[in-house]
Amino acid sequence: MRVVFMGTPDFAVGILEEIIRAGHEVVLVVTQPDKPKGRGNTMQFPPVKECALEHGIEVFQPKKIREDANVEYLKKYAPDIMIVAAFGQILSKNILDLPKYGCVNVHASLLPKYRGAAPIQWAIINGDEITGVTTMRMDVGIDTGDMIAKRQVRIACDETGGSLFDKLTEAGAKLCVETMEMLEQGTAEFTPQDNEASTHTSMITKELGNIDWTKSAVEIERLIRGLNPWPSAYTHLNNKTFKIWKARVADQKGDYQPGCIARVSKNELLVQTGDGMLSLLEVQLEGKKRMDAGSFLRGYPVEEGIFLMQ
Repeated sequence: MRVVFMGTPDFAVGILEEIIRAGHEVVLVVTQPDKPKGRGNTMQFPPVKECALEHGIEVFQPKKIREDANVEYLKKYAPDIMIVAAFGQILSKNILDLPKYGCVNVHASLLPKYRGAAPIQWAIINGDEITGVTTMRMDVGIDTGDMIAKRQVRIACDETGGSLFDKLTEAGAKLCVETMEMLEQGTAEFTPQDNEASTHTSMITKELGNIDWTKSAVEIERLIRGLNPWPSAYTHLNNKTFKIWKARVADQKGDYQPGCIARVSKNELLVQTGDGMLSLLEVQLEGKKRMDAGSFLRGYPVEEGIFLMQ
């Protein structure tokens, strides 16, 4: 097939690579504009752009893909299909109707659950045991189109946002190519979504990582895993940001106030939550590198009874 690929972050890179490996002709990659990053505001390419350039594929970076001039630009490439994966812009109907086989979206959830942004992180934060990827024929709604294929992925008890991201990227890439084959062979079946069963997720922000210690230890531990590696869960210690990268729910209950350091031993730092204790296993104090609890306590001794501030 002649493919126009639309995507921006790392999740889309693996899908683009798989389409190329499968022998399809990617005639254009559409991605978001470059953005400044870091203290020097150095312009950084989106990951999909970097991948496209490595393969010698033309890149198009419109601020608003829906504008008439941009739609006309896409028409020049006469794609058989458009594959969309975490592109970050809404497509108009005249774009959706352009390719022979339509626009197919690769979405990192088992639709209709978790429409919208950040389905990977929210699956962990909400304590799901199973998630997956869905391919769908796009319509003018947000993740509302008819489903074509699904693939389930089990969420491990120690799963992080980063590790689940990798699993779903691999699953999504393979499912995308299989979906393209079904469309080309005329064997694809289209299943409408149950809108009444749909759920929506919100964007992940840095503020979401600010730990509310009055919540249960289980909820906080899931938040820590879901936001690892970005944007990370955090609290404050001695007026400095104190990131928590890994923790486990402790057996002890304790009778301290939530957010209080409840127990300190040679290699263990326990904090009181709303219903028990959380053992902090890997932490990072502002301006320092990540370290396990034992290394942290040897370098920064703390005492029981100190409050970690929200």
